[in-house]
Amino acid sequence: MKITAEVLRDLVEPSNVAVHSNTELAGDVSIAAAEDDKQREEKELDRLRRKPGLAPIPAKDLGRLAQLTPWDVLHSFGRAITLARRGAGRGLAEHWGCLKYNQALTGNADSFMALSAEGKETAEYYKALQSGELGTGFALALATRLLSRRYPNHFVSIVPADTALRAGWALTSRDSGPKSGYRYRPQFFAEVWRPGEPSRVFPIACKGNHSGLSASHTQLASASAHVEAVHIGAWDETPCLVFSTELPLDGPLAVHTLEAGGEGGWLDAPEPVLDHALEDKNVYPGIQPPSLHDKPAEPEPGYHVSPELYGWFQHVLARTAAAGLTAFAGDTSATVPYLTKRQGQRHFAGLTHAATDSVQDARHRFFGIDFVGTDHVFRLNRKRVEAFSGVAEDLFRHLEEGRVEQYRREIYARRSTWSRDTWAPRWNGPISIHPDGSVLAMHLFHD
Repeated sequence: MKITAEVLRDLVEPSNVAVHSNTELAGDVSIAAAEDDKQREEKELDRLRRKPGLAPIPAKDLGRLAQLTPWDVLHSFGRAITLARRGAGRGLAEHWGCLKYNQALTGNADSFMALSAEGKETAEYYKALQSGELGTGFALALATRLLSRRYPNHFVSIVPADTALRAGWALTSRDSGPKSGYRYRPQFFAEVWRPGEPSRVFPIACKGNHSGLSASHTQLASASAHVEAVHIGAWDETPCLVFSTELPLDGPLAVHTLEAGGEGGWLDAPEPVLDHALEDKNVYPGIQPPSLHDKPAEPEPGYHVSPELYGWFQHVLARTAAAGLTAFAGDTSATVPYLTKRQGQRHFAGLTHAATDSVQDARHRFFGIDFVGTDHVFRLNRKRVEAFSGVAEDLFRHLEEGRVEQYRREIYARRSTWSRDTWAPRWNGPISIHPDGSVLAMHLFHD
């Protein structure tokens, strides 16, 4: 068993991440999709509509993704799940869900990241959960890097797709409004934006497996149906990213990824007043294909952000992202105003047991910046450690008081000013600060 101090150091060890994307992968995914279509036909299931034209990401973009630390991957995953509603014990089951993987990954600057001995042991019992959750962390960390480099003068926000879509569509039988009856959806949206300008939205589908390359082909074929379920603007013009992270029990992990281009995804409308509360809409489900021979085509299953919804959807994404951040800081009362009833406002408004809830009552100073948030003390290899998640205090106050537009202007202006250090000396532990002002830190607990 590693000593705890060693575990904390390993979390900030940068490692190379094997990212695969080439024409051979695109071809193999097409074959896997055709095979799945054939099986569905034999079982008399509906044919899936898949994203056409999935293609490799150019090598010049992939080569620059390079290295990640396990702590950065866990921060990306932790931020992504704060609105996921995974259980009543929100502080533990959801809020700190990323920490169960603090010994799952290993590697260094001269090697590729892989599952550690502990990660392999966990995989024996929780394969699907581990691969899916770590796959989410790697996919979102890489997607954010990729889009930030392609759009250097923009900010990239990651928003959970189900929470965003619920503001307009009934996703399940429990939601009010016209039911979509369609279970395929991307897991996330990446919004690429600048203050006062149209933003561009990329649906993202991400999966993971322990089974090998052929499983990744099948997962990417499935992901192609998930990203196709949301159209923003014209038919089949919405760009997207799909990921499958292969976590073998021997050898390095590999992230397999493809993308689809297109001229769409732009939310080109007068910018809404983001400080105003968001209203639920009842958008009729379905995607409208182009007319055939002057006759309107039958709508396809899915979710269509048509031009009259652009301003509203930009509003949805900005306020849902704000809710994710206040939830990450452990402040449920600050989260409630940013969510609509259908998005799960009640989940954050209700009282929960003090021992399992996350409460915004902790503060720490890192690199000369005050952060406020929530903490959690637990045992790591017999030693007590403290984890802290929070937001830069000045930015948090904007969100706490409903000033989303001010918050966005400031994170945009400060996007390249945050410390990139991965170890906080006085805190004496791993730290990750993201451009949205969020921080994830851990150290040995001192009474």
